[in-house]
Amino acid sequence: MNLKRNILGGSIYFITAFAAILIIAITFLVLANIYIGGSNTFTWEFLTSAPKSGMTEGGIFPAIVGTVLLVLIMTIAGVPVGVITALYLSEYARKDFFLTRMIRFAVNTLAGVPSIVFGLFGVGFFIQFIGLGVDKILTGGVEVKWGQPNILWASLTMAVLTLPVVIVSVEEALRSVPQDLRAASLAMGATKWQTIWKVVLPQSVTGILTGVILAIGRGAGEVAPILFTGAAYFLPHLPQSLSDQFMNLGYHIYIMSTQSADVEATKGIQYATVLVLLSVTFLLNFVAVLLRLKLRSKMKYS
Repeated sequence: MNLKRNILGGSIYFITAFAAILIIAITFLVLANIYIGGSNTFTWEFLTSAPKSGMTEGGIFPAIVGTVLLVLIMTIAGVPVGVITALYLSEYARKDFFLTRMIRFAVNTLAGVPSIVFGLFGVGFFIQFIGLGVDKILTGGVEVKWGQPNILWASLTMAVLTLPVVIVSVEEALRSVPQDLRAASLAMGATKWQTIWKVVLPQSVTGILTGVILAIGRGAGEVAPILFTGAAYFLPHLPQSLSDQFMNLGYHIYIMSTQSADVEATKGIQYATVLVLLSVTFLLNFVAVLLRLKLRSKMKYS
């Protein structure tokens, strides 16, 4: 009997360890393939110059700036809404309340909606409804400034896309705070909001940053929602305002691999752009992780 248990336990250990090693190996294989394919094109000039006509030479600096701006605006617009919603669901809402069930249903539905649907939503709501409405108010409909694709509408569309990720992550972080801490704070005379602000949020800030990291990772790599809401095929200059279109690394990769007149001639650009996109995503995530670790160590020291 013990022999069978040992064999079963050893088999399970071997299978799980092999699965973990396989995942790591596949990850390094993908990264190595991308690095080998784009290392010759990945130069300082490639990073700091604009693309040239024909898209078979030049750099991707406008696409890098556009991607970073997209992620920053998306984070500023989406994360506060997600955190507030998670706070309501975790701290204020009654579980059997009709509005609570509706919010959870909406969050679960949004999490399962294909990303291309968010792009169509962005066109219908942000561009045609809000954008054209603002143009009618400001110029009487004579000049179309906001009623067209731009970086603001693309960022807000991405913020809606990443809302479920933020809400679920933050809510789980809030739930991980022991109820005893809340009870102790309330017993000492603190109000509900003071307890949330002074006790719950500081204890769950690392989980909130985890939600931000997940949102950044998804927002930086999504292409479908920005196809109709702001991304440009060829734009060799930086956006000057929120009403301008922008280049995006993910969309640039898509164009290079599907719409180029000579796909073979642009393979180096494709691989190098993927390498840059991964680097930008890792950098943004790394900054968030460092901030999370710093806050965690500060809380531990306190």
